[in-house]
Amino acid sequence: MNEADWIGRTETRETRIDATRVAELAACLDRDPPADFLPPGWHWAFFNPAAKASMLGPDGHPARGGFLPPVALQRRMWAGGDLRFHAPIPIGAAATRRSTIRSVVRKRGRTGDLVFVAVDHAIDVDGTLCLEETHDIVYRDIGPAAASVPAPCDEDWSQNMRADAVLLFRYSAVTFNGHRIHYDRAYATQVEAYPGLVVHGPLLATLLQGFAERAGGATLKRFAFRGAAPLFDGEDFALCGKAGGNFWVRASDGRLIQQAQAVFAA
Repeated sequence: MNEADWIGRTETRETRIDATRVAELAACLDRDPPADFLPPGWHWAFFNPAAKASMLGPDGHPARGGFLPPVALQRRMWAGGDLRFHAPIPIGAAATRRSTIRSVVRKRGRTGDLVFVAVDHAIDVDGTLCLEETHDIVYRDIGPAAASVPAPCDEDWSQNMRADAVLLFRYSAVTFNGHRIHYDRAYATQVEAYPGLVVHGPLLATLLQGFAERAGGATLKRFAFRGAAPLFDGEDFALCGKAGGNFWVRASDGRLIQQAQAVFAA
């Protein structure tokens, strides 16, 4: 694979922000459905590829190739993202997402070969730019994970939570995410060698964005986040934050799971 050949590749998807799916996601997150606009992070329930069963890879994702480069490394993970909110996305509206591959970078890390793919997304409704997002994807081989790092313990706000297998299954369903590490325990533990079902990175980021708005008492203008370590079903965790915009997810054993920087609208 020649990485340079994929840079600048584009894709456009159109969808309607369907109120039924919004209500299903609200139920999944144990919230009342919003009346008018998508809360931050909820756009991840839309614009997802509806690949035929015959076009799926062994991990349950669409087979490698197509819009994203056909990276041969077995694990693919949501490494993080940077969201810039320009206007609210109305529920019921027809929306368009335009995606462009920004970069494809191969590196050699402590745990082996890594390939980082950055994709820029822009979502608009009736010609109004609502959201810009840089989505960071990392590919790696199965093997020992990098050593975890401790999470901060000096938060101003926190909320204790647990992600069980039902939540993971329902979030996979409402986002049409077939990745088997989130609901197929035999695959997750026996093939990809995880100790349990993996909690979705965007699920944690969605929870953290909602927590940030409630804690900060203001609407998000920007939210940049990065995964630090995987979290598994049945683990307790805490959403944490400090005045000034630092937010993070901390597992019950103290390891850092996800960290983020939030900027609020004036």
